Amino acid sequence: MTIFLGGRSRAETGNVISMDRFRSGRSVSPIRQAEAYWSALRRQGDVPKRSDIDPRGLENILEYTFILERIAPGVARFRLAGNHLSRILGMEVRGMPMTALFSAMARAEAAATLEHIFLAPAIADLSLASANNSGAVPQVEARTILLPLKSDQGDVSRALGVLVADGPLGAGGLRFDIASSNLRKIDARPVQSNVEPAPGLAEDQAPISRNAPGLRVVSRED
Repeated sequence: MTIFLGGRSRAETGNVISMDRFRSGRSVSPIRQAEAYWSALRRQGDVPKRSDIDPRGLENILEYTFILERIAPGVARFRLAGNHLSRILGMEVRGMPMTALFSAMARAEAAATLEHIFLAPAIADLSLASANNSGAVPQVEARTILLPLKSDQGDVSRALGVLVADGPLGAGGLRFDIASSNLRKIDARPVQSNVEPAPGLAEDQAPISRNAPGLRVVSRED
């Protein structure tokens, strides 16, 4: 099922950015790898748990990977973030809301997208373009995918994400407009009673290692 925000699909407005427009295959491959990994973790169609995520399954794309935590309606903060996101924003992103990636005009749609991911639940696939482009530097295009996860309490309040920007990042400090958005509702079935969580794994600790290359960890205190 495909849902478009804003009442009209981007195809109806003629504002569609295809994956093929990205200047390098690097921009698409991490998106595909992340969704394939997430799909492999689903048990009988259910949403995977945050504690199911193992960096060994994402070792080739860790620098583009992040984990979100829903903290309020339409608001999710970075719990883990790869170095690529820090380069894009030009600062450390841990603890920041994901809407910090977006221009002021795009934040309402970004917030609505986040809420749909957690409540539906749904997969979000967004095509982005750097905002306020003066033409002095080439526009930066980006792709991100957001994949819902459950907390250890069973609520869908976490998300696995990958974001890849294709273009010169310069000194960072980029903010993005949403060029197109694709929301795919998933069939989140109840966890079967005979499925037990891995013993001894705390949601915000294992199996993600605090020394995993390319990742920055947000502590509970943050």
